[in-house]
Amino acid sequence: MKNPMPIKSTSEDADFKVNEKKWSAALMNAGWAVLPNVFLARQKALGLDSVDLNIILHLASYWWKPGDKPFPSKGTIADAMGVNPRTIQRRIAALEKLGFIKRHERRISKVGSKTNIYDLSGAIELAKPYAQELVELKEENIAKKAALHAKKGKPKLKVIKSDND
Repeated sequence: MKNPMPIKSTSEDADFKVNEKKWSAALMNAGWAVLPNVFLARQKALGLDSVDLNIILHLASYWWKPGDKPFPSKGTIADAMGVNPRTIQRRIAALEKLGFIKRHERRISKVGSKTNIYDLSGAIELAKPYAQELVELKEENIAKKAALHAKKGKPKLKVIKSDND
């Protein structure tokens, strides 16, 4: 299987090294995917079952630059998940109907069809309200911890925000 991850740039080195320490060089060098936590934390609220979430994760694993939408074949996704390609086809159609995915067919005259290009902008928009909810919960928890610290007479907590917050 072709590794969908491009060669990492210098600006990504620090994040890659941190993840390499967590997961190991062997696993990170095999490829990795970025998926916002909101899809996991609010899977049920979004109406996604495990197959739907798995499909979104597979599409995300092939999406590395904003303008370069992913285009894995349904067969590739099906093989990785251990299901029939028709199952993937039906579920992608359902995800499209719900607004999570937009499929763009690629037809070439005389050759036929190539794999679809998948646009996940609908999933992003559908997840934004839940992401805001998670951010607000996180901020509330930080405020509660700070108040508890102050009540106990401890020094004020220093909040360090990372890119992952």
